[in-house]
Amino acid sequence: MRRDVYLQMVGDCYDKLPNEGCGLVAGPAPQGDAATAEVCYPITNAAASSRIYELDPRGHLRADRDAEDRGLQLLGVYHSHTHTVGYPSPTDVAAAPDPSWHYILVSFADEAPSVRSYRIADGNISEEPVVVV
Repeated sequence: MRRDVYLQMVGDCYDKLPNEGCGLVAGPAPQGDAATAEVCYPITNAAASSRIYELDPRGHLRADRDAEDRGLQLLGVYHSHTHTVGYPSPTDVAAAPDPSWHYILVSFADEAPSVRSYRIADGNISEEPVVVV
């Protein structure tokens, strides 16, 4: 992902503490499994919770339309874990319906935030590298 997208995503999650932050990322159509996030869409956490997130439907729709207008596609969702490690919870897995998406977790469990990305398909979780360019 682009460095500015990485910084915006982490900053958005930090700004939304003590609640979980969330949003979407978009970029050009992936080539195989590789995707480059070029745009970050911070979205309101409709759950307003420190334990779960729910993308505000209006924000999701705006992001989808903006990405389409730019010739991009939504690549995945990010959200923060305010007190736990950056690994998908059972709730995260249940809420991950699209196996083509990248599920990005920003964890504030340690002093410095950590960012990890996963693919989730049929309940199976596989970590993928986060490369900042």
